[in-house]
Amino acid sequence: MLVGVFFLAFLGSLFASIVLIRTQHLHAHLSMDTDLVGVQKFHANPTPRIGGLSILLGMLLAFILVLWTEVTTQIIFKTILLSSIPVFTAGFLEDITKKVAPRWRLIAAFISAALGIGLCGSLLPKLGVPGVDAILFLYPVTSILLTIFAVGGVCHSINIIDGYNGLMGGVSLFALLAFAFVSLASGDIPLLTLCLASIGAVLGFLVWNFPKGMIFAGDSGAYFIGFLLAEIAVLLVSRHPALVSPWFPFLVLIYPVFETVFSIYRRKIRHMPAGLPDSMHFHQMVYKRLVLWMVGSKEATHLTRRNSMTAPYLWGMALFSIMPAMIFWRHELLLKICALIFVIGYLWAYRSLATFNAKSRFLIRK
Repeated sequence: MLVGVFFLAFLGSLFASIVLIRTQHLHAHLSMDTDLVGVQKFHANPTPRIGGLSILLGMLLAFILVLWTEVTTQIIFKTILLSSIPVFTAGFLEDITKKVAPRWRLIAAFISAALGIGLCGSLLPKLGVPGVDAILFLYPVTSILLTIFAVGGVCHSINIIDGYNGLMGGVSLFALLAFAFVSLASGDIPLLTLCLASIGAVLGFLVWNFPKGMIFAGDSGAYFIGFLLAEIAVLLVSRHPALVSPWFPFLVLIYPVFETVFSIYRRKIRHMPAGLPDSMHFHQMVYKRLVLWMVGSKEATHLTRRNSMTAPYLWGMALFSIMPAMIFWRHELLLKICALIFVIGYLWAYRSLATFNAKSRFLIRK
């Protein structure tokens, strides 16, 4: 049954992407971002940005098979999909209208997080921080607010790293694999089922997104995947509070989360609005400083090749935290130490890129 859930989600997402790509001439006026000029636009040709539909369809097809599983799995799967409606809808409206402001998408993510608490009981019971955990226990409303903020923040952070072919999809895939591993180790079959369906849906989309960039996830896909990651993370901790430390999912997702926090700090010290796009994200620095293949060429094939060569650097960045998280998932102190090491490594790498001090061994040349 688990294998079937994975393959049904994979095939559904795969073929839905094919259909969207092959019929793009019919929906191009809505689905394509024809304006290729902007600080966060790196593709060479107009491309459909509604890949979120493929991912959602893969999850819905997997849910059909889940209806033949035990009740708990059905409830978790169904309530997560229902809770995702506001955040997916807001992202999809942005994809086709380009007029939904970031604050409204974030509010939609908060609404979905609140629905997750009400429908699925996905509530963070602790943070693994002395004193803070006592407050969360004594005042349940603080736990509710924290969960809503955390889920919305993860949704937004996944959208932030969605900039290059395969980047968001690859990082999300690795994170889902880590969650699936711990779900299996914890004996949580319902969560494992949700993880495998999510892995299949993301992988089916990723086949067409990397390396050619034939379809993009768009805001609907990024926010939807972010919501799935956040809810699985919260459920792992809430369903196994004595076994899974909150620092495990935090370390798994620390790359996109810290990228968001650092971006807010960076914009604040530069007196820039927090919601204003810029070209100083870590993945953009990697693109401009390290990916030197076909420098100077403006041909579409060369630009696409440079685009796709950016993601593997960031996959390595994500694995730098995900791999130790999987190794030390039951040891909270080691998870905290690894999180600190990641932050230090991120800041060192960012400073090296920003000051042109990246070592030559990291460069890829023609």
